[in-house]
Amino acid sequence: APDDSSAQELQSIRSLKHQSRGPDVVDVGPAFALNGAQEGLFRPYKVATWDSIPASMKDAGGLWYGDYFGLVSFGINRSVSKAVPHDWADLKKPEFKGMIALNGSPLGAGAAFAAVVAAALANGGSLDNIMPGIEFFADLAKRGNFNPSAATAASLVSGQTPVVINWDYLNLAQAKKAKGMTPIDTVIPEGATPYGAFYCQAISKFAPHPKAAELWQEFIYSDEGQLLYLKGFAHPARFSAMAKAGAIPKSLMAELPPAKPYGEAVFANNAQTKKAQQLLTENWTKLVKA
Repeated sequence: APDDSSAQELQSIRSLKHQSRGPDVVDVGPAFALNGAQEGLFRPYKVATWDSIPASMKDAGGLWYGDYFGLVSFGINRSVSKAVPHDWADLKKPEFKGMIALNGSPLGAGAAFAAVVAAALANGGSLDNIMPGIEFFADLAKRGNFNPSAATAASLVSGQTPVVINWDYLNLAQAKKAKGMTPIDTVIPEGATPYGAFYCQAISKFAPHPKAAELWQEFIYSDEGQLLYLKGFAHPARFSAMAKAGAIPKSLMAELPPAKPYGEAVFANNAQTKKAQQLLTENWTKLVKA
């Protein structure tokens, strides 16, 4: 089902195997893709455009493959914030007092977790050590710039949380929605390695319609299928290869941030994610006092 979580999607493969209503394909987070592969829930398949999917976004044997990704970005309500932060250091400036928010606590919200990792990469940390990211937000809170409210699309537009650190596709979609009412800028922070996260496609080992599943994957990974993600502001897995080949319409590129950071994005692996979650559990509430 389209609204299922990754855990529910894997469960539907297990509980509906050998049934005609079992899923043919799933769309899950990388940790769940790894678990599903280890458990033997998927069958390998390599689409015709396989070589242009980045190696960091696929299982070498074809059991799962990333379909789209997002980068951590700043969404800025220009009606409220006259200044635009271009890098992480800018967020410390006094003109952003009480303005900067996440979409929830990084202990539970994926985009907020990603914001801390991205801040770590910009402040001497790494995917293996996100402590500098936690310290960065502790510093923002000390300066009074960090707003502890859980940001939503509505709070960005209303100006209650004028600077929101969130996935680029969410900030970009919000900017398009609010066009003509509230000007919203989306910025991929400069001067740091861009941090991203992706989702993965996989074909169920017990797919009731295996050939239909293969055709679906061929469509998703064709230029046409990949452009559909881009129209919703999510960058498709094959974005860099397609941009190089001139396969993305200029009108679409004009609505997006510059292409360069999308070719430089890094993703945390399962072990790094677990380690980061542990550090957050131990230190976030202790250090970040807004």
